[in-house]
Amino acid sequence: MQKTLVIIKPDAVQRRLIGKIINRFEEKGLEIVGLKMTVISEGLAKEHYSVHEGREYYENLIKFMTSGPVVMLVLRGMNAIEVTRKLMGSTFGYEADPGTIRGDYAMSKRFNLIHGSDSEESAEREISLFFENGDLTQNEQSGLKWIYDMSGENPL
Repeated sequence: MQKTLVIIKPDAVQRRLIGKIINRFEEKGLEIVGLKMTVISEGLAKEHYSVHEGREYYENLIKFMTSGPVVMLVLRGMNAIEVTRKLMGSTFGYEADPGTIRGDYAMSKRFNLIHGSDSEESAEREISLFFENGDLTQNEQSGLKWIYDMSGENPL
């Protein structure tokens, strides 16, 4: 099972969209194995978004991500990264397809509600920034047989 990090950003928290966003992931069949609400420190935000350092939007991104509480999720499931990113929609809210989180709730470039890891390497690095190993649950979800076809060699 693959894991991914999701950050419900300050704009979504302030707009009271936490439950609606989490619901999308749970209804799809992804399992929440880590969850917390926090305010990201400037140092941690800079470390997390270090790949964007030097770009014109970097400083505003850091200010935005440290401006209020966020909700951090670690989701687990088959193809969790790809599934999560499809549910999130295109980066810019006004370009995102209806039916996606951003397509239904976002209009802005910067205020785009949610962050999700873009690769297994990123997910591993990002999860370790915000969660310690003991913070994540290890038990398997009991309904997996009703979410995935686990009967063959290539379960899905």
